[in-house]
Amino acid sequence: MPNLVVISTTAVPEYVRGSLSRWLTEPAPGLYVGSISAKVRDHLWHQVSAAVDEGTAVCVYPANNEQRYIVETAGQQRRRIIDYDGLQLIALDPIHHPHAQNEQLPF
Repeated sequence: MPNLVVISTTAVPEYVRGSLSRWLTEPAPGLYVGSISAKVRDHLWHQVSAAVDEGTAVCVYPANNEQRYIVETAGQQRRRIIDYDGLQLIALDPIHHPHAQNEQLPF
């Protein structure tokens, strides 16, 4: 049974965008939405996560859990998914600047 899938991409190769647009609608640049089967979703996500290169990608799809959805990520992102007793929470990593080790924050 098809379910709504949302995939967001940033700075991915053009061929990845082409693969996604074959199955999903792109209502905004890098944002793909559609109703596809779990098998197609898993296949697409495998392709995207393997080819993300220096970009990033996020996939959100329905699941039979407390939140009613699952979030998966690929690539280097500042946001990490943390599993907390079955709930997916988002943790922000600090921004790392080359000179940040020696700098003091003004507050």
